[in-house]
Amino acid sequence: MTTSENSEPEDTAISVLIVDDEPLIRSGIRAILGSDPDMSVVGEASDGREAVSGVLRFRPQVVLLDIRMPNLDGLDAIPEILRAWPETKIVMLTTFGEDAYIAGALERGAVGFLLKASDPRELQDAVRAVAAGAAYLSPRVAQRVIDRFRSGPSPDAEARSRIDELSERERDVLALLGAGKANSEVARELFLTEGTVKGYVSAILAKLGAANRVQAAILAHRAGIIADGPPS
Repeated sequence: MTTSENSEPEDTAISVLIVDDEPLIRSGIRAILGSDPDMSVVGEASDGREAVSGVLRFRPQVVLLDIRMPNLDGLDAIPEILRAWPETKIVMLTTFGEDAYIAGALERGAVGFLLKASDPRELQDAVRAVAAGAAYLSPRVAQRVIDRFRSGPSPDAEARSRIDELSERERDVLALLGAGKANSEVARELFLTEGTVKGYVSAILAKLGAANRVQAAILAHRAGIIADGPPS
């Protein structure tokens, strides 16, 4: 476990923990995030076990997590990280974009999936988006998810039954979450305060038994209430 030289972020900066077993990769990510004044790298970890310790120590807003690592890989580390600090947002940052990895990460609670071959600016966009409460998928990853939805089965009765437990306004909020909207955007479109939207999101997750907004959005697509494709 290492601590960034700038381990004391400004109050307005988005705190980030970098988790990757390759020092050179961590150094590159730190340099990219360090060029953005709105972000602060509070620490680094080289495997999933260190990631859990780092989350307990630094309580970062965002964790950038690799998949293939020694001791505890990224997919298995996701639930442990969220148990340690449920408020953190996990973005998978990996070389591997296979469907099984994408599905496994989102099912376990990640809210973002980004490929290491992405543009550096996209990494900053992803951190900013998830910190604001939105989900973020790399365009190439999003296309795979879209293709999966298009080739998948028709809306299923079980998902529709779960969605029926929501109020009409909660379904409106869920439809916008499924479109990849942040809380502030949902608030503007539905003429609500952001605090009210946060309350709706919490109620939706509880009623659906979803760990996060990505899982809720996927359920909405299974139920057929989203018309424009899966979360972007």
